[in-house]
Amino acid sequence: MASTLLLVLVFVLDLIAFGLAVAAEQRRATATINRDAEYNYCVYESDVATGLGVGSFFFLLASQLLIMFASRCLCCGRALRPGKPRSWAIVLFITCWVTFFIAEVCLLAASVRNAYHTKYRTYLAQHPPSCEVLRKGVFGAGAAFIVFTGIVSELFYVSYSKADEGSIPPRMDGGIRMNAFR
Repeated sequence: MASTLLLVLVFVLDLIAFGLAVAAEQRRATATINRDAEYNYCVYESDVATGLGVGSFFFLLASQLLIMFASRCLCCGRALRPGKPRSWAIVLFITCWVTFFIAEVCLLAASVRNAYHTKYRTYLAQHPPSCEVLRKGVFGAGAAFIVFTGIVSELFYVSYSKADEGSIPPRMDGGIRMNAFR
């Protein structure tokens, strides 16, 4: 039977990661062009979204590691009982890792891009500087994949637990038995 405590803990970690990703989307860095006596330059507002994105990254990582540690990453330990739960566990295991990877890439790329600020200035007669900021929705995409990862990882753990119950039945084939020669 699946551990209810583990499922609740993973749900809470995923919920925190989702909340941090949504907060990071709301607090993305914005920039304005300021004009000095002879220069144009970019001024960026607070950079709190980078920290929120990194925090979300680590909470999702902790959630994934917890599920994989509890299930022994599907490859270590004894063999699973054949049947539908094992098939679902394998499919959900692969899907879980794919959605996890996409969510982590979105969060990490958004955090790095949000932290990048242009550091140059231009003369008033030249074109204004390019104040590059993170596109809208990158942290949001990470948040969406956090939800997918949370759902799939918990379904994976439940399927894994069902396939791990009991023991593998002994094979009773009608083949020829080998005996000692006398």
